[in-house]
Amino acid sequence: MTTLQENQVTGATIWLTGLPSAGKTTIAYELAGRLREEGHRVEVLDGDEIREFLSSGLGFSREDRHTNVQRIGFLAELLARNGVKALVPVIAPYADSREAVRGRHEAGGTPYIEVHVATPVEVCSVRDVKGLYAKQAA
Repeated sequence: MTTLQENQVTGATIWLTGLPSAGKTTIAYELAGRLREEGHRVEVLDGDEIREFLSSGLGFSREDRHTNVQRIGFLAELLARNGVKALVPVIAPYADSREAVRGRHEAGGTPYIEVHVATPVEVCSVRDVKGLYAKQAA
């Protein structure tokens, strides 16, 4: 059993990946609340917010998506290395990009967990929070 003091110094990255509107961000914020109640230091690195504030000049090409994921991975590892639970709800569609993030964490001895939020595309398209599925259909 861990004590409150141990919880406050043990960081980790929990990377939630999946389709748009799969529920990644909802899960991250719910988990963040529960972890905070247990005394953990937590930050949610929302992919949409990172795009707005740290990656605003990037598009959605494979190269730009890779760069965005690496920026988020760097920030997550930095936070986790310093005792924060970094929850990262990001689409991150390319395995090699996620593997590079995992490698950064492994090199630093920083715990990293990757969770694929496997929501069926039919459910995601009904939720369609950002209108992405509607645009694709049009």
